[in-house]
Amino acid sequence: MSKVIATAAISGARALVIQAEEMLEKTIAEKGGSTPFEFPDTAYYLPMIYAMTGFAVKTLSDMKAALGLAKELLHPDPEAEVWKPYLGEALDSGMATLFAEEIIMALRYVHGLEPVTDPETGYVYNGFITDTVQRNLGIQLVDGTMPGFAAVIGAAPDDDTAVKIVRELQEKNILTFLSGQVHGNSVTKQLLRKGVELGWETRIVPVGPDTEHTIYPLNWSVRASLIFGGKKPGNYREHLRYTKDRVFAFALVLGELDDTKWTTGAGAINMGYPAICDTDVPVIHPTGVCIYEEVDKEFDHDRIVQKAIEVRGLKIITEKPPIPVAYGPAFEGERIRKEDMFMEFGGARTPSFEWVRTREMEEIEDGKISVVGNNWQEKYEQGGKMPLAIVIDIAGRKMQKDFEGVIERKVHHNINEAQGVWHMGQRDINWLRISHNAKKEGFTLEHLGVINATMTHARFKSIVDKVQVTIYTDEEDVLRIQEEARKSYKERDQRLGGLVDESVDLFYSCLLCQSFAPSHVCVISPERLGLCGAYNWLDCKAAFEIDPTGGNQPIAKGDLIDARFGRYTGIDDYLVKASGGKVETLNLYTIMENPMTSCGCFESIVAIVPEANGVMVVQRGHTGMTPVGMKFSTLAGTVGGGTQNPGFMGIGRNFIISKKFLAGDGGIKRIVWMTKNLKESLKEAFDKRAAEEGAPDLLDKIADETIAEDSEKLLEFLTSAGHPALEMEPMF
Repeated sequence: MSKVIATAAISGARALVIQAEEMLEKTIAEKGGSTPFEFPDTAYYLPMIYAMTGFAVKTLSDMKAALGLAKELLHPDPEAEVWKPYLGEALDSGMATLFAEEIIMALRYVHGLEPVTDPETGYVYNGFITDTVQRNLGIQLVDGTMPGFAAVIGAAPDDDTAVKIVRELQEKNILTFLSGQVHGNSVTKQLLRKGVELGWETRIVPVGPDTEHTIYPLNWSVRASLIFGGKKPGNYREHLRYTKDRVFAFALVLGELDDTKWTTGAGAINMGYPAICDTDVPVIHPTGVCIYEEVDKEFDHDRIVQKAIEVRGLKIITEKPPIPVAYGPAFEGERIRKEDMFMEFGGARTPSFEWVRTREMEEIEDGKISVVGNNWQEKYEQGGKMPLAIVIDIAGRKMQKDFEGVIERKVHHNINEAQGVWHMGQRDINWLRISHNAKKEGFTLEHLGVINATMTHARFKSIVDKVQVTIYTDEEDVLRIQEEARKSYKERDQRLGGLVDESVDLFYSCLLCQSFAPSHVCVISPERLGLCGAYNWLDCKAAFEIDPTGGNQPIAKGDLIDARFGRYTGIDDYLVKASGGKVETLNLYTIMENPMTSCGCFESIVAIVPEANGVMVVQRGHTGMTPVGMKFSTLAGTVGGGTQNPGFMGIGRNFIISKKFLAGDGGIKRIVWMTKNLKESLKEAFDKRAAEEGAPDLLDKIADETIAEDSEKLLEFLTSAGHPALEMEPMF
């Protein structure tokens, strides 16, 4: 290792530990050692310290003990005359730095100094990254949508270079965290000056203005090992191996470096994350800590992103339609406000719909894009509002009518991934906007067709041979064809509505999350969607046709072993192979015996409430207490990691209104507590299911957080309401 880097890392670690100690002593004197602390919305205390040591920091006194662990990792400065490799000392110092930085940030939260509000711009940084955010991103972390993470530290030479680097990261779908500064300037400030939209929606997340704020993405990444990997607190070797092999992160360090940057970088190297700098720094080439180089340099800002991707060993394949604006999933969260809007369609402003229909091969011309309407170019140039129909005709030797809805749902992603184009809704309740900037770049209605033709081919290449797109802009045409589309929607819904578990011979697996949770296997049936909520049975069926060796595989049900609990020989056999022997059997319709495993990106958690002889359901993002005495974040820590946990289970929220929801335990009538958010969002479908079960007023008898957050008050309410669970057979 370079003596320059080792000296800086060791010196920087010592300075940060001293800073943390001074802050901590002052805070204890002011508030007392027993003062409790927790970062917002996490079950993992101070995550880096917890993962590496197993020590749960709950109070200021606990922070003092944790700081003692950091001190044990410090080393003296390298000798002036005698040189040794010093790799171990530098890496130890890097880990001490991460512990100290985590304590510093915790103390800043204690004093109300986090998240930081920039005094110049008024911009509020993200601060600590919550468990909820991590789980919300779960499916993108594992399905290739988000192939890597970049920590961009410092400031680019100029504002335009900063925008170029970040836009390239966006186009490659890489989640970007921003921190640090150089002489008061930073990439965050540079992007704000150029009017770039920041936040989780655009995958550009400024966490704080100082280098020390880099601890937020680092402890966020180690939580992937705790949440998805099921690695135990204190098993530091497994955590470091996991972050190196499964969490694909790297740092871009822009501008000059100081001791704090070097020592924070040494901490990141422990986790397998290399740093690429744009200044003339000593390089550290392979030692086995990272996959390839640990520290490298690239002066050409046109090449620095690609250099970082190569050093981290990422394989990125992006499909881009031939359109005049940038394209990629990072632009999906982009908002187009009214003042930024050039043109809009639908959204109750004008008639609008989108429709995918199956055609014979000879009926359509592949790649043909047509815009049908009187003087549509002239109307478009004026801006404002227009009717719109997007009709996508599909032909393919493997195409099936059941795939129409699957392809149609992707229209949302197809359009939304274009920079400056916004889409929401589907079918005949869609809503689109095109921004002034997109129009200025040359985006037209024809490009809506180009996008859908290109991306339909790319996303469904194994089942789609031809795609033809016709766009209608005259209201008379839109309304006429809309009636045809509505008949097709209705027929499709009726056909799929009759699809039940008993009517098919194949279920499907979803193994996408095994990249993070190796023993987890999602089993998806017609009446049970994936626990992330993103995949249903038809999605998996289409995915298998597209990629027969991919993450969605057919499972022959085999012989029925237990009709009540939903156990099949074929599923058990598949689970043993797919989980590497970690899971041997599964009951699909009960929470009490061998329930399905969870990875960590579930939409909701079902948990038994023994006192009430029923279950509660809490959705991701709910931060309040629940009747079982645990918040969602704590519950999630016990459910995830690919293990079976009787009495607890992660689910997709729409599974609640399935006829197979806990069918072996008594079904929907077992729900005694559910968050208000779930009650309101599922009310119509829930009431219908409850009526089918002979309990039309069931929702009124289910408590939520406004009624009870502990089991005693819950039981009082259930008794007064006459909840049916109190009269049902015992759950265990």
